[in-house]
Amino acid sequence: MIKPIFRIKIEQLVRPVFLILLLFVILLQNSHAIDTPQQQGISIKNPGSDLWREVRQRDTAIQGTTQIKSVDSNVLINPQADRWTRFRVDKLINIGFIVLGSVIGVILVFFLLRGRVKIEGGLSGNMVFRFHDFERVLHWVLALVFLFLALTGFTLLFGRTLFIPILGHDIFSLLASSSKEGHNLFGPIFMVSLLMMFISFVKRNIYEKGDLTWLLRGGGMIGKSHVTGGFFNMGEKSWYWLVILIGFAISATGLILLFPSFGQGRIIMELSHVIHVFGAIILITVSFGHMYLGTLGTEGTGESMKTGYVDIKWAEAHHDRWAKHCHDNNLVITADEYARLQGKGKVGYEPVSTTAGESGK
Repeated sequence: MIKPIFRIKIEQLVRPVFLILLLFVILLQNSHAIDTPQQQGISIKNPGSDLWREVRQRDTAIQGTTQIKSVDSNVLINPQADRWTRFRVDKLINIGFIVLGSVIGVILVFFLLRGRVKIEGGLSGNMVFRFHDFERVLHWVLALVFLFLALTGFTLLFGRTLFIPILGHDIFSLLASSSKEGHNLFGPIFMVSLLMMFISFVKRNIYEKGDLTWLLRGGGMIGKSHVTGGFFNMGEKSWYWLVILIGFAISATGLILLFPSFGQGRIIMELSHVIHVFGAIILITVSFGHMYLGTLGTEGTGESMKTGYVDIKWAEAHHDRWAKHCHDNNLVITADEYARLQGKGKVGYEPVSTTAGESGK
């Protein structure tokens, strides 16, 4: 009696399993005849998409409600940030590359075609005092800080494109972090030096009669006639005001970028970033010309920021009105006296004040 009972129970279990399997096979074979809602043109909303659309606030007001009270705190995700990132990567960096590369190319071509601008008849060796020690130290402090900020800013702006393929992500991460901290640290030194430069040189950089002629003739590069100049010529004055005005602009925008606690919004910071970058690029490119003329480009120019003296022939060639003032007031010293002063390690010759009003105009 045990075996038949067991047999009946097995049959009772197998039969429904077999029917289920048979039904599954039939449904599988006819599944191609069943149209999905998408195939029938029926749209089904994705709850996840709806949630993300609300987070991005694409179909509603850009601002929501929050307990945090600060600028743009009601905006959870700012869609302008995507546009700004694309602008920075696709346009801002590319424009910077083009401008810097073009200026370097122009200077190189100019040097190859014109060569070094020499003093006609050569330098005489007779010197005239031009800059005090304080003025030269101020110039070099501002110049060195500017070069440091230019290098660190260059790393932050172009580093991902130029350095990551060479150095790798890890080394570039360390370099970029160091550049950022150094840039922020030396920025205030630049601002203080810039203010002192403005105060120290502003009187001698006021535009005067004859400066426009100097500009139209390209500082003597166009035509054969001599162009007149005072203590500073038109080119030097223009460089001075470019440094002062753009320097203050990049200083102000740098503070805006460094201290968001001022209360500015994202749009203001993005505009500040554009002004900061383009202003810095302009100063860097023009400084290439300034450094070229002060070293390889013009004979006798670099001496003024080394010892404070310049050759009187150099002064007559580039600053004839100031040179006349020096001759009239017996400010020219001989080569022997100049060598004696330099041998003592100090400058003992104090000239009559050479302000804009005494530039021989």
